This record gives sequence, structure tokens and C-alpha cells, in this order.
Amino acid sequence: MEKGYLQIYTGSGKGKTTAALGLGLRAVGSGLKVIMFQFLKGVHSGELDSASLLGDNFKIIRLAESGKFFGALNDAEKKELRAKLRQELDQVREVMEQELCDLLILDEIMAAFHGGLLSVEEVCLLVDARPPGMEMVLTGRSAPQELIDRADLVTEMSCVKHYMDRGVVARRGIEK
Repeated sequence: MEKGYLQIYTGSGKGKTTAALGLGLRAVGSGLKVIMFQFLKGVHSGELDSASLLGDNFKIIRLAESGKFFGALNDAEKKELRAKLRQELDQVREVMEQELCDLLILDEIMAAFHGGLLSVEEVCLLVDARPPGMEMVLTGRSAPQELIDRADLVTEMSCVKHYMDRGVVARRGIEK
């Protein structure tokens, strides 16, 4: 791409990751290469299987993977996860430096800094280091103003009504 833009999908509503995946699917269909880094996701979900069907054109790489929800981690586990992510973040930098994709998705990166695993400044440095022709998508709740100011497109998902409020658990193929 001649010019890549920064997109943010944020808000408390469902659909941020799904929107990023849909954009990735569209990009692959147009001959572009997509790499999605998912932060803090440890449960297997359908997009991993779908992306594998697209071969090398759509890769999903998980960072700071944990078998527990972040809030359930104790301080020692959070410290260990923080150190692990610091090492894994080199993969993101390498993708940008070597321009290994046309569309780079950093899924739930907001959760990584809201959880104290990264600082907003570190995320801003990543955003600022992206090559001019690389599209970048950031997802997660409560995008900070520093990122919104850098973005070219910001979509806020808001929840009007959700069946999970009635006790429906995440369903295979729909939420996971």
C-alpha cells in the first residue's frame, strides 16, 4: 500500500476483534498479507482455525498468553507475564522493521496497557514506528487519548443490549 492508516476499534461493546478479523479477511481477499497479534488471549477460538485455512496470508500470533483471565492472576503471575511480553514484543517490532505484512492488527493491546503490562508510551512508540505503507489496527476497551490523537479512524462499539447480561456464556463459533 502506498499509505497505511491507523485504525482503532474501542468501546465497551462486542465486535472489536470481529471487526478487525473482518478487515483482515477482506485484505487477504485483495491479495494483502495480514498478521494479527492477540494480547492476553489464552482460550482457543475459531479465528485461529479460520486463519490457518488462509495459509501464510493471515497469521495469528498470541502474546502474553495465559490460561487465566488477567484479573485472576496474582502479582507474581502478572510480573512473570509482563516479563514474557517484553520479550515477545520484539516479534511485533520485527514485523514492522522487515515490513512482513500489509495489515498489522494488535488485538486487545489496550488490555495489555490497562493491565500494566505495557505503558501507553510504549504503544505510542510502536504506532509511531510503523512503516508508511502498513495499515495498523488497534483493538480494546478505553483507548487513551494519546492513541486516538494519532489515529486516522476510531470506531467506538457501544453495548445497547447483550444476551450475556442474561447469563448466556461465550458460545463456540460466535464469541470464541
